[in-house]
Amino acid sequence: MTPIDLSYGSSKLLLAISSALVLSACGGGGDSGTNSNGSSAETSSGQNTAVGGDQVAQTAESGTPTGDPVKGFFTDPFAEPVITVDGEDVETDERCVTNSEGLLECKPAAGTMAVLEDGRVLYLNALEGTENVELSIVAEFGEVSINDQSRVLALGEADTPQWIKPDPLRAGANPDGNDSETLLDGTELDGALDTADNTAKNDGALFCSDIIALADGRIMAVGGTDYYSEPGVDGFPIGVAELEGIKNSRIFDGTTNTWTQSGDMTYGRWYPSLVTLGNSDVFVASGVTKLIKPVYPEDPLNSGRNVVETETYDPCSGTWTENPSTAQRSLPLYPRMHLLPNGHVLYNAGGQAFNPFGQGYDQALWNIVASYNPDTQRWTDIGYAGLPLRLDEVGLEQLSSSLNITNLSMEQAGSLLGGVLESPTDLLTAASDLNLDEETLKTAIAGGMRGSTSSTMLPVRPDENGQYNEVELLTAGGVPSYALLTNPGGYLPVAQSRIDTISINGEQLDYESRLTGPLNQPRWYGTNVLLPDGSVMVFSGGTRDGVVSPGLEGPIMTTERFDPDTGTWTEMATANRPRTYHNTAVLLPDGRVLVAGHAPISTAYLSHINLEDFGLGPNAGRDPSFEIYTPPYAMRNDRPEILSAPETATIGDTLSIQVDDAENIDEVLLIRRTAMTHLIDGDQRAVELPIVSRNGRNLRLAMPDSHDVVPAGKYMLFVSKSSDEGRVPSVSTPVTVVNTSLACTADTQLADTDTSTSDGSLLDELGGTL
Repeated sequence: MTPIDLSYGSSKLLLAISSALVLSACGGGGDSGTNSNGSSAETSSGQNTAVGGDQVAQTAESGTPTGDPVKGFFTDPFAEPVITVDGEDVETDERCVTNSEGLLECKPAAGTMAVLEDGRVLYLNALEGTENVELSIVAEFGEVSINDQSRVLALGEADTPQWIKPDPLRAGANPDGNDSETLLDGTELDGALDTADNTAKNDGALFCSDIIALADGRIMAVGGTDYYSEPGVDGFPIGVAELEGIKNSRIFDGTTNTWTQSGDMTYGRWYPSLVTLGNSDVFVASGVTKLIKPVYPEDPLNSGRNVVETETYDPCSGTWTENPSTAQRSLPLYPRMHLLPNGHVLYNAGGQAFNPFGQGYDQALWNIVASYNPDTQRWTDIGYAGLPLRLDEVGLEQLSSSLNITNLSMEQAGSLLGGVLESPTDLLTAASDLNLDEETLKTAIAGGMRGSTSSTMLPVRPDENGQYNEVELLTAGGVPSYALLTNPGGYLPVAQSRIDTISINGEQLDYESRLTGPLNQPRWYGTNVLLPDGSVMVFSGGTRDGVVSPGLEGPIMTTERFDPDTGTWTEMATANRPRTYHNTAVLLPDGRVLVAGHAPISTAYLSHINLEDFGLGPNAGRDPSFEIYTPPYAMRNDRPEILSAPETATIGDTLSIQVDDAENIDEVLLIRRTAMTHLIDGDQRAVELPIVSRNGRNLRLAMPDSHDVVPAGKYMLFVSKSSDEGRVPSVSTPVTVVNTSLACTADTQLADTDTSTSDGSLLDELGGTL
């Protein structure tokens, strides 16, 4: 077998610079390196982190963790050691190997990651086949692309990695091909101008799906990609690539490492977003059916924009239901959405912005923060993101719905016009309050829809009455729309950071936005991870929008930490590998962070031409490597320890746990396991559980009284204490939150939530069981 050769001549470089085609794609390559302080990385030691074991950190002979105690450190990168080529496993350090047909077979990269119930990590490849593009991804990818591989990674003793190949390897969608919605679909000329039906090898890609963890811990991937050329001719390898969103839902079961098909959606979706509702149903919004040519002859009003229809999935029946017209909304691709403590779904004016030409003709509406009420199945416009302008207070709460031409009703039009006519100066008065001073200008730049940015829900905390009535959402970096301009906005990212606060009073939502301290440098496509000490870390990304000009972005390898108490960002350790587009990062059960990904679009939409020597991001194909970041708190030898805790809990419970340092524990967080792709995890949340009493080593904790605060699913329970150097969290213990009214889940039986005795001794010391 011949290893991949990634050298290119000057003619390729000239061809790259001359290219101006814009194709937008999603989805998430490994050699060894040095750690963040420039020395060779030491071997980690400790117990199994990926299966819920004790902390793993670099240790000296004395057992004291070593590394930078202020910034933390990264381990050496590691990657799957083999590639299956022509039916045989080839062990190699290379990313790709040439098969007998002269095509490259490559290791998958983690363009999507999910932490399973047992701590293993499911990950999905991205952009598989780009390594075989010779001239232009636009001209060739409809033919050379193939469905993406999936893997399961387990970290054993001393972080020893092991890989498992799920069955089917590529998730098994559309084995007989997809019913593609081509321009001539349904006519006698169907297939004459496209290659949609010439193969099934690329009709069910996981690439550009979104994933979510169901209540029972299984992972569902929704949507994805059907590749073909349009125009294109069968047998001719050149055309114009089309990426069509598919309707499939496939579910990964970690107990059997298998994929199965679930019910199809009504609409094909590429880049959709998912959110679990309080009743454990799953809400899907946005996506696009055809990316390059969104023209639908049978539905002309929806041509030229994203899917406005929303759907809801019933996990018990495995079926999708289309929501009524009042639930329609024009949203960016991968919209940033969150479940609020009153059961509404908030759209936080973030998503994927395809610059410089945009994605939809109605995308100016994407600047508006809005909430969806699953009970009424209706959206309410709240305000212009980041600005002190409340639409729902000036009669414009149905602005976006009224401007949705496929959803315009006389009732909505009357409400819109009536509110303005009764007080026509309200809107101008609200806007006139803005003064053109420096701080206001900063606010204006921070306002509006933000592209390629995370929207991170900070820990949700109860008020003095034990109610969860406020949510804070952190947005940092990304590409701005400069508030008063329409999307898609600019090319260069910003360093600005803001917190949007949602205060809840029943069905009423109050929205405020404030600027925090900025990032230390502008960052495009940074991945945020909420840590168990309440801080937020941002990993990877680039200095320019890598979708506008792929391969021309500079990589950002220095991490940053946001302190919610001070509202400031601090530079932390530097990673070993540059990771720009389709990077990922997830919180492990021991409080460390697994960092992976990097699957760039072919340079300048041609082939993988590496301009790394010019200081730009590496574009030598996908990076299949992983590295683990250890925060300063995970290097300490005084971390508290959870001695016992219930395996299950439900709303309204009082939980009893035991810890080794109970008198100093002052915070308990229940953090949902991560399932993320393309910077988003709509279900990401950390919920503070109040400590209602103490007795020896026992702590009694109060669960929220609503699944809108803690949807059923798999969580990690962390306890923490204060120190002069900051908060010190424990390693987590797994807790399943059970929805007792959801009869179809495997975890309908609750375990005894009281696991301690009155004197604080462990049940297992007395011969009991948990």
